[in-house]
Amino acid sequence: MKLKKRAFIPPLIIVVAILLAVLASMAAKPPQMKQQKKPAVMVEVKEVQTQEMTFLVDSQGTAAPKFSTTLVAEVSGQIVDVADKYNAGGFFDKGEMLLQIDPSDYEVAVQQARAQLLQAQATLEEEKARARVAEEEWSQFTDGEAPALGLRKPQLASAFAALESAEANLAMAERNLERTTIRAPYAAVLRNKQADLGQFVGAGSQITTLFGTDVAEVRLPLSDLDVTYLNLPDETNTQPKVLLESQVSGVDTQWLGKLVRTEGVLDEASRVIYGVVQVSDPYNLNGQSHPEPLRFGRFVQAQIEGQQVSGVMEVPTYAINPDGSVWTVAEDRRLKKKAIEVIRTQANTSIVSDGLEAGDLVVLTQLKNALNGMEVRLEGDPLPEQMETAAKADSDDEQEQVAANDNGESE
Repeated sequence: MKLKKRAFIPPLIIVVAILLAVLASMAAKPPQMKQQKKPAVMVEVKEVQTQEMTFLVDSQGTAAPKFSTTLVAEVSGQIVDVADKYNAGGFFDKGEMLLQIDPSDYEVAVQQARAQLLQAQATLEEEKARARVAEEEWSQFTDGEAPALGLRKPQLASAFAALESAEANLAMAERNLERTTIRAPYAAVLRNKQADLGQFVGAGSQITTLFGTDVAEVRLPLSDLDVTYLNLPDETNTQPKVLLESQVSGVDTQWLGKLVRTEGVLDEASRVIYGVVQVSDPYNLNGQSHPEPLRFGRFVQAQIEGQQVSGVMEVPTYAINPDGSVWTVAEDRRLKKKAIEVIRTQANTSIVSDGLEAGDLVVLTQLKNALNGMEVRLEGDPLPEQMETAAKADSDDEQEQVAANDNGESE
């Protein structure tokens, strides 16, 4: 009998445990359902402000000399001497000798011309004396007028003409002698040479090509749209500044020039007009005018200073929607679409004249399926969980403060 009573104890314990578990589960509060809230999209913005700015017109071209001259021999002869710098790339000052043609024959010609001049002068003095004697002889006669031939006037005129011819021959001989020395007509760099030491050259033979180093010029193609943003020197008597840029030995280098003129006609092939930029002392021969010499033949990018405008705003071009609008963020962190008017795009920036107000936050982030009124957040804004935690902490602080105040009053 005792064994039978003990057999009911384990099932009884199990039943009691189940009953206690059911009662405990019925007494416990059900878990609260917490709804997960997706955080708003974070966007990057730019605050725009009105400003004054100068339009910049981009172009490109190649540096070239303003003056380029091919020198030719004006007299014939053998080249007997050349300058030490008479090589491609040699620099010469104005008036400096490049080469010397044998002057011997021309020195003899000068001596002959001087002898002829002295002879002509002597002949003239002789004729003057004869004319005075003839005039004195004819003065003794009172009847009639003395003939010109009797006064030796034709002979005197012939002597004057012979003297002038001798002077001209001497001047010609001296010029030819001077031309045997070929000099640089201006400060220049020698581009190439077609004649050298020991060579016989005739009059008209090409000697060398020189590039003037005082001024460099860059021809810049300008479209009709570019011209509308520029103050052309032909129309306004101004010379806009031009910033030229290129890489020299891997380093970005800049030169400053001026737009001095346009070529006045449209190119028939490209339908552009060419503006001409001048850069003074491109090779730094007169001092450190530029960070690096602007060598002829270098290709450069150019930015031309254009017209000035005020009350405009700069917006990155990629922030503009295909329909010509931008997204802005209002104070309540919601999107608002605004239509804008772009008056010019330069580089990666668009110039906006209407549609935005100073202080507007323009969205730079590319958003998919953006809608008016969509909630967004900016850098530094807290997440929803952080906002709830902060709100709960504030609520707990308030409750603790109220309890402390109640305890103080009860005491």
